[in-house]
Amino acid sequence: MNDLASKRCVPCEGGIPALTAAEARTQMAALSAEWTLASDARSIRREFKFLDFYRTMSFVNALAHIANVEDHHPDLEVGYNYCRVRYNTHAVGGLSQNDFICAARIDQLLLK
Repeated sequence: MNDLASKRCVPCEGGIPALTAAEARTQMAALSAEWTLASDARSIRREFKFLDFYRTMSFVNALAHIANVEDHHPDLEVGYNYCRVRYNTHAVGGLSQNDFICAARIDQLLLK
């Protein structure tokens, strides 16, 4: 298991700085190559493709479980055979390690 995927999110109510662009790029190395860092380094995103609606919703439900357990929630766009996931930490106005932990845990879903 990836080191990030084995970590747990920590509550974040703000008051800490967002990751710098350099820190975000370093964290990106721990994720699958399909994740992209926004040009302003304030969010990460990935698009997942599926064969049908059932598989898409199964993935979304598994992702929702991770979000609930970690109390860290992505923005989602969901359609018949796709799910677009975007993470950022609203309380810090950019990225935190929580975003990368959740992304790494989502990557693990596809290995099962």
